[in-house]
Amino acid sequence: MSVLSARIAETLRAEHRLKGRVKEFETDDYECMLVFKSPGYAADVFVDRETGNYSLTVTSSNAVAIMNDLHKGRDSGPAWSLLIDGSAILMAIMSLSGFGLLFYLKKRRVAGVLTALAGTIAVLAVWILGVA
Repeated sequence: MSVLSARIAETLRAEHRLKGRVKEFETDDYECMLVFKSPGYAADVFVDRETGNYSLTVTSSNAVAIMNDLHKGRDSGPAWSLLIDGSAILMAIMSLSGFGLLFYLKKRRVAGVLTALAGTIAVLAVWILGVA
């Protein structure tokens, strides 16, 4: 983003209390378009380059939509993406350690391995039938 586009974005942000990052900034001979995005929020600005007039559309979503965006990491920034990745790694380590413990518990070993096998087959079936 150029210095001028950053100034335009920050001026609009200050005047209208816009949130989020500038996701898009496009210009042509007649207008500029800016899109601000954050979880559960979007603001679209169209600026007439000749007159300087602009139109602003702000869309705010409810808490469920915000949580959905955060869950998917959509428009949430790099820090949130690292948190999601760290959580996934931690859950994988905990799952593998629990699976490893099954081999030390004779009474639960067969039932645990069969349950893990059934879960794996179920996940693969859903993936093959519903995704692939």
